[in-house]
Amino acid sequence: MARTAMKKTQTTELPTGMRSAKRFRMPAEWEAREATWLAWPHERSDWPGKFSPIPWIYGDIVRHLSSVEKVRILVRDEKLQREAARCCDKSGANMENVEFFSIPTDRSWTRDFCPIFVHNEKGKTEILDWHFNGWAKYDNWQADDAAPEAIAVALKKKRHQPKMRRKRVVLEGGSIDVNGAGLLLTTEECLLSHVQERNPGFGREDYEAVFRDWLGIEKVIWLENGIAGDDTHGHVDDLARFVNANTVVVASEKNRDDANYAALATNWKRLKAATGLDGKPLQVAALPMPAPVFFEGQLLPASYANFYIANGIVLVPVFNDPNDRVALNTLAKLMPNHQVIPIYCRDLVLGLGTLHCMTQQQPTWPMVRWKPADHSA
Repeated sequence: MARTAMKKTQTTELPTGMRSAKRFRMPAEWEAREATWLAWPHERSDWPGKFSPIPWIYGDIVRHLSSVEKVRILVRDEKLQREAARCCDKSGANMENVEFFSIPTDRSWTRDFCPIFVHNEKGKTEILDWHFNGWAKYDNWQADDAAPEAIAVALKKKRHQPKMRRKRVVLEGGSIDVNGAGLLLTTEECLLSHVQERNPGFGREDYEAVFRDWLGIEKVIWLENGIAGDDTHGHVDDLARFVNANTVVVASEKNRDDANYAALATNWKRLKAATGLDGKPLQVAALPMPAPVFFEGQLLPASYANFYIANGIVLVPVFNDPNDRVALNTLAKLMPNHQVIPIYCRDLVLGLGTLHCMTQQQPTWPMVRWKPADHSA
């Protein structure tokens, strides 16, 4: 049965600057985890004329994730829960690791509206409930924005609403990437542009203060622009990602005539000049781009950088492209303790997102070191 959140949960709304930078820490995606959060797809307009394969893609993703951790799925009603359970079961998911929560959503991109789970100074998991406003673009965002509170109630977790200047801070999970040890990646296009402006009046120092106080970030690496076709206006999770504390993979394009060539070349230079907290250069690895993916003349944000790291596995979007193999081999070399699994995403990306966009991780508590699963059988 799905869980229904009814009672209010404890909330704090202290403004930025009133807490220790060490109080909260956002764990890296590869750290040990309790669960992955999804929202079962139902907004057909996100995949116009191509919705029918989407639930089965989700079912296959749940199959992989449920083999290594719990999968917690938001559903708007019992009918959708039955459909989701049937799809997951037929796809071969471990249904003992699949949990449903009766929490309505507008869309299924949980990376951007689900809570960001952080560890407090005792290592206990708490919830950050950022404001979500539909990427400062869409009007139907209210259900998505309410989801973190309902999740906090269902899990009985302490919830915080980060504020600055008495306003809730808008922050989407896809706009940042962390190494769990004080570094954060983001883009100027997403957070500092006046187009799709999330927090009017915010500058670089404001964001850096928010990241320090709520995520335990000591240094922000600002890249410039995201990839073409991304309607979030510059999310970093289609562009550059940490794969360990000192290594970043970044999308790279060799074709000078490609719409992404100039922006990706600039970001490559910025990362090559970047240093960690110890002042030493980061290790930077190139991740190819697939050939441009179009549907009815629309350029879609197809990128291998939108991979998702789970307990002992990495799910990687692939597009029936020759560079699929290059991307998979690159990630396998960089993350030898994880099994790299390709997920066909040429249909999924019509919704303007893929694997990282549709997932949100919940770290374990107490903190434990994850032992990679044996996939040799």
